[in-house]
Amino acid sequence: MPTAVLYNMQGAKIGDVELNAALFGAEVNKAVLHESVVNYLANQRQGTQSTKTRTEVSGGGAKPFRQKGTGRARQGSTRAPQWIKGGVALGPKPRDYSYTINKKVKKLAMVSALSAKAAEGDIMVIDNLKMEEIKTKAIADMLKAMGVENKALVVTNEMEKNVYLSARNIEGVKASYVGMLNVYDVLNHDKFIVAQDAIAKLEEVYA
Repeated sequence: MPTAVLYNMQGAKIGDVELNAALFGAEVNKAVLHESVVNYLANQRQGTQSTKTRTEVSGGGAKPFRQKGTGRARQGSTRAPQWIKGGVALGPKPRDYSYTINKKVKKLAMVSALSAKAAEGDIMVIDNLKMEEIKTKAIADMLKAMGVENKALVVTNEMEKNVYLSARNIEGVKASYVGMLNVYDVLNHDKFIVAQDAIAKLEEVYA
């Protein structure tokens, strides 16, 4: 059965925690991890890029010169794409890039992501991840005491506003909660720091 080190809020090691093998000890499926990450990134795209076509730019109502006799190619408008200040041909328009994937695939991807972190020893458990005030130094000192130097994802059971606001100013650190957890964030951060009560919630949802 996989295990993780248990820490307190001061970053001191106080024991070990056994993790659910169904959630943290499953076989890693790289195909569903890739599918889930691509889906997440596609859903984050705003799709607001836009260009104007020849019908949308201003001007160009009059024919620039007569049809025959000039020796030049015939032109009907100065707002065609080949003209300066003309419209853009085949340019981007606002669109929705989002799409959905199967719920079972999403669940399997999360299990694979958490299992990969557990296999690499990158899961750290905090016995009580709660704060009575907003204090970035408290989170920074905790991470330093735990030996966390790279990117870290801090996960609580529910939205802990003080934890979120305290962690967001630390470079490479992101605070989230079980209801907002996604595969991309799990894989994109080197350490997965999770509250002990959040593990039970994760097992309830995914195991």
